[in-house]
Amino acid sequence: MSQAPRASAVVGQSGGPTGVINASLVGIIEEACQHAEFEHLYGAVHAVEGIVNEQFVDLARLSRETLESLATSPSAALGSSRDKPDRAYCENIFQIFQKRNVRYFFYIGGNDSANTAHIINEMAAEVDYDLRAFHVPKTIDNDLEVTDHCPGYGTAALFVANAVVGDDLDNRSLPGIKIDVIMGRDAGFLTAAAALGRQRVDDGPHLIYVPERPVTIDKFVSDVDSVYRKLGRCVVAVSEGIKDGDGVTWAKRLAEDTEVDAHGNVQLSGTGALADFLARQVREKLGVKRVRADTFGYLQRSFAGLQSPTDAAEARACGRRAVTYALEYSSGSVAMKRIGEGREYAVDYFRTDLSRVAEKTKSLPDEFINDQGNNVTEAFMAYALPLTGGLAKTAYLSGNARV
Repeated sequence: MSQAPRASAVVGQSGGPTGVINASLVGIIEEACQHAEFEHLYGAVHAVEGIVNEQFVDLARLSRETLESLATSPSAALGSSRDKPDRAYCENIFQIFQKRNVRYFFYIGGNDSANTAHIINEMAAEVDYDLRAFHVPKTIDNDLEVTDHCPGYGTAALFVANAVVGDDLDNRSLPGIKIDVIMGRDAGFLTAAAALGRQRVDDGPHLIYVPERPVTIDKFVSDVDSVYRKLGRCVVAVSEGIKDGDGVTWAKRLAEDTEVDAHGNVQLSGTGALADFLARQVREKLGVKRVRADTFGYLQRSFAGLQSPTDAAEARACGRRAVTYALEYSSGSVAMKRIGEGREYAVDYFRTDLSRVAEKTKSLPDEFINDQGNNVTEAFMAYALPLTGGLAKTAYLSGNARV
């Protein structure tokens, strides 16, 4: 590897925002400003769109006060993009890099973002242009390969867990059936997080359904009926990507005029159709009057004032590591390896090849899902709880009423 050049760097944030994506941005800024190799530090406004349109923010001029405020703010401060660049698009990006002597590219995002960095890095190699492209992991879905978990997931999991704790207490006070639809197109990590706030033996969610386990509507209703008959109430967490017995998502089957995004994905989170459908099925088939349903939607990924301290620290560290790795390697993605459990939880950081992350998706492991396909296991709880930083304890009185 040649000596790291003195040149400009571009930073972008791509895909769905998270509660800690700006912490990763701050980590990059903090570390880059300590090294003379970085001549200019440009922030791309709306990711790849901003690069091709040459819309940049001078990140090196931000004050310490601004950086600290930024690190605790949700959403993508630079603006994001859902564009999925092909080779022609990446050629335009590469031309801007050459024009501005950009030899460092940091892209905070998911597997598609890793692929963008990978394509541009290969283009540079073909013409012997020393470009160091690094991907910084980000996704609330927690579905990137190689890394133990992804920055963004812990905070979103904390939100989901807290929301379902409150929902369960509400359901205790006015019993009925409550269905919560949670983000997760192909991976069930975030829906599974609904279980993390359980404190009593009969706490909800009593049932959890993830994309990895197809379920028919008859099985779904039967499961709900079983819990309702036993407890007189039932709280259910359902992934937006839940699949019918034949593997087709219920959301797609329900959509008469299906909306898709730039990646060809069916729009799942912008509608309450799935929640309404499930509530209607339960009400009609079981005859229960009090059946309610909510779609958590985009609140899960950009909720101000709720940030997992563990997640925020790791996101910031991933940004800093991307910079130090770029001074040594030509490309890569930052990943984490767990080296402790429970109270001894800790991680190590390492570099992995972009090709191992680009356009690949990780599913919720089998050992995290119970045999019936309608709940999570203790193994999942042990895996996910440390990432939230812990949840507050709650109390409830009427279940203990004996005078």
